[in-house]
Amino acid sequence: MNTQHLIVVGVDGSDGGRRALEWAVREADARGSAVQAVIAWQWDGPDLTSAVATNTQEAKERATRLLDDDIHALLARHGSHLPIAAEVIEGSPGETLARAAGTADLLVLGSHGHSRVRHTVLGSVSEECVRKATCPVVVIPVPAPDRADAEPAPRR
Repeated sequence: MNTQHLIVVGVDGSDGGRRALEWAVREADARGSAVQAVIAWQWDGPDLTSAVATNTQEAKERATRLLDDDIHALLARHGSHLPIAAEVIEGSPGETLARAAGTADLLVLGSHGHSRVRHTVLGSVSEECVRKATCPVVVIPVPAPDRADAEPAPRR
């Protein structure tokens, strides 16, 4: 019996989302799985202090562009043979991604590496997905800094 498996990956236009998409595609290739890239969007009203979406249509279009850009960049690097489905869903990211992965074999997310203070204030999509998802969740970490950059310079 040859059953197609599904890997859902959260994409948000960030480096973490791009790392997650890259990892999910490699994993899907190794498993013979399909990839469904999902971006969640929501609009809570106008933010007059930024150039972010001023209405629901702009918010959805922005999310669609982010997802398309990340998928096209991946295909440009690896060739157009990669089967990736794209889905733009309105809703809060954690809840939306957990729901989208309801019948998936795996949910893949990228870590943003935010500070503890920012995590406490903003919460964590990855943490919410781990709590709500009904499938295994893989969180791709922020790359470790080069050891040469991380070690202090010797004293003279």
